[in-house]
Amino acid sequence: MSGHSKWATTKHQKAVKDARRGKLFAKLIKTIEVAAKTGGGDPAGNPTLADAIAKAKSQSVPNENIDRAVKRGSGELGDSVNYESITYEAYGPNGVAVMVECLTDNRNRAASDVRVAITRNGGTVADPGSVAYLFNRKGVLLVTKTKDLTEDDVLVAVLDAGADEVNDLGEAFEVISEATDLHAVRVAATDAGLVIDSADISWLPSVSVPLEAEPARKVLKLVDALEDLDDVQSVWFNADISDEIMELVAG
Repeated sequence: MSGHSKWATTKHQKAVKDARRGKLFAKLIKTIEVAAKTGGGDPAGNPTLADAIAKAKSQSVPNENIDRAVKRGSGELGDSVNYESITYEAYGPNGVAVMVECLTDNRNRAASDVRVAITRNGGTVADPGSVAYLFNRKGVLLVTKTKDLTEDDVLVAVLDAGADEVNDLGEAFEVISEATDLHAVRVAATDAGLVIDSADISWLPSVSVPLEAEPARKVLKLVDALEDLDDVQSVWFNADISDEIMELVAG
C-alpha cells in the first residue's frame, strides 16, 4: 500500500509541472462526463460528480472546462460520448500484481494498447479475477500536510464520517475508508478546514511485494507506460517500495 500511495503522491506533484498535465486534464474531464451521465448534472445530488469536480479543481482544471464536461455528460449539449469502464489485471516484473482501470469509447483499442504496454515492459496480462483478489476496493483521501497538522487532528476530523485509518506519507496524510464513505469523508475533511490533495476510489493491496531499486524501476516504468495511455484512468499495484528506493527511482 505504501509503495503505491507514495508513488501516487509523487506523480500528483509531478503532473503539475510536466507535459502530462494535458493528459491529466483529459482524464479528469472524462471522469466528470461519466459521473454526470450516470448520476445527473447536479453535484448536490450526485456525490460522485461532486468528488470528480473537486478533484479537477484541485488540479487547476479551468472552471469553463469543468462546466462544459458536466453539460456534455448530462446531455445538455446533445449526445454525449459513451464511455465503457473496463478493468484489466496483470502481473508485472517480480510478480507484482497490477490493476488497470480504463474509461474508453473503443474496447478493442483499449485492450490492444494495454496489452502492448504490459508485454513490452516485462509483464503478462492475467485472467479476470486472478489478480483482483489481492486488492480491496477502498476510498483514499490525501490531505496536504501543514506545519501544525497532526495525524490525530486528521483522524478526529474524519473518524465519524467513516474513515478507517490515517497514515503519514511524509508529505501528506492518507485517509482510508470504505469506497461508499469517501464522499462523506471528503466533506468532513473539507468542513474541518483540511486541504484536500485528492480523493479517489482505489484498489489497495492486501498483500505487498517488497522491491529493491532495479525491480522497482522496472515496475514503475510499466506503470508509467500504462498511465500514458489515453484510455487508462488509473493504475494500482502491490509493490512495497521504501521511501529511500522511491526517492532513488523517482529522481
